[in-house]
Amino acid sequence: MMNTLTLDRTDIKILNELQKDANLTNVELAGRINLSPSPCLTRVKKLEQTGIIDRRVTLLNPKAMGLEINAYIQVKLDKQPQSALESFRDAVERIPEVMECNWMTGDCDFLLRVIVRDVDELEQLIARKLSKIEFVATIRSNLVLKQITYKTELPISTSQAIVIRY
Repeated sequence: MMNTLTLDRTDIKILNELQKDANLTNVELAGRINLSPSPCLTRVKKLEQTGIIDRRVTLLNPKAMGLEINAYIQVKLDKQPQSALESFRDAVERIPEVMECNWMTGDCDFLLRVIVRDVDELEQLIARKLSKIEFVATIRSNLVLKQITYKTELPISTSQAIVIRY
């Protein structure tokens, strides 16, 4: 049975504020959305319990950490039985440099976003890790010259309620 939850303006304001700063205390959050702390905390807990708030993280500056190369890698498998897809997925989940892995339609089967220190490290990642994964047929990489925009906040508007199925 599928449950539903309707997010009102206050819930959406909570989500928008937490997307900007997950370190807000409940009192700070309540003040920003003009709600008293107790009902604010109740709403946050409900958003967490339903999985709308997946997790709270700290975003690091890759360049400050010495990670200079951001690349997208297209991977095509030689065949696509369920076992090959699962095998590939399991393998890339164990590679810390893989920041995103998306199963795609079109010219490639998977699109990976990876981050590494330098081009030599990218070469090692491709040669020693990705190319060794069973069923991988082709690998194409594209280096990011300059990141123009990077967002982690989902674009959710307070102009209307949102019905969530979970």
